[in-house]
Amino acid sequence: MTVHFVHLLDELQRRSLRMASAVEDMVQEACEAVAHTNHELARRIIARDTDIDAEEVAVEGEALRLMTLFQPMGADMRQLCAILKVNNDLERIADCAVNMAERARHLDADAPADVRNELTAIFPAVRRMLHEAVRAYAGNDQTLAERVLTEDEVIDTFYGEFIRNIAALAHQSPERMHALLDYLSIAKNLERIADHASNVAEDVIYLTTGQIVRHQGK
Repeated sequence: MTVHFVHLLDELQRRSLRMASAVEDMVQEACEAVAHTNHELARRIIARDTDIDAEEVAVEGEALRLMTLFQPMGADMRQLCAILKVNNDLERIADCAVNMAERARHLDADAPADVRNELTAIFPAVRRMLHEAVRAYAGNDQTLAERVLTEDEVIDTFYGEFIRNIAALAHQSPERMHALLDYLSIAKNLERIADHASNVAEDVIYLTTGQIVRHQGK
């Protein structure tokens, strides 16, 4: 490939990583908005979604332009495919952060404290999983990507237990159902963030090895 193509591909990769950093910030802020019922922070997160959407379209357009103009092969083509796929997952993660922020704007202060505590306790694990997925993507780190995939099980287990606890509380106090559903929605979005982080990790493995590991279990 030409030096010009290599330069453009490197710049696209850097742009993708800047978007990843912005999405990480949104997830962290969404967790803070939920933990502290911070309405102003929630509004700022929601407002940032437009910028992420625009950047997703721009990155996708540039990736497709490079494919069309230069018709890359081998590792270069894999990198462009990985950028496209990671780009999509990053936008979905931002959507999950926005969903959490929207719920944070009207959380019921009378909801059981143990529900909030159980939910916020999983925040660090989800943020760490996303951060490690982005680090693996930035450094083409197959080992770190594989570790991310093993961490997804922790989030899945939490979500299953959280659903059971919410169902038990709803049975005991049906009048609190509305408040409990907000927390259940937040938990679902955390689980989805973990899933998308796993997708990023799988794309890193594809990028570094050429192997497609989707649907092969943990």
